[in-house]
Amino acid sequence: MNEICQQAETFLTELLADLRFDLRVSSEWTDEGCLLNLSGQDIPILLAENGEVLDAFETLLFQIYGRELDREHRFTCDADGFRRTRKAELQAMARFAAGNVRKTSRPFTFGILNSTERRVIHLTLQSEIDLITESVG
Repeated sequence: MNEICQQAETFLTELLADLRFDLRVSSEWTDEGCLLNLSGQDIPILLAENGEVLDAFETLLFQIYGRELDREHRFTCDADGFRRTRKAELQAMARFAAGNVRKTSRPFTFGILNSTERRVIHLTLQSEIDLITESVG
């Protein structure tokens, strides 16, 4: 699997060079799959609109190399710890929503989240036996 990660790193490095972005890519294979860390002057471009460019890179890499990954593995593109910070934010939001639901006995609806963000919410609340999480879309 590390070979797929290396191929993805090479592809992304060449793509960024063609786009004339001042970014460097490093990769590592983790338990969750291929983590590609981006660094450089153009990081703000990647992080605009809640990291939509990072999401687009992940989608592109999955379209190209996804068949070579096991179902439980994925490509994750990160820059300046954005994914880690966003995950912590989502976990805090999930815990807040859980408290709100318990207090009011009313459902809580999050705004628009991508599939990875919805997964974080579900996983954060999966051990809460008195709550049910549900995704729409």
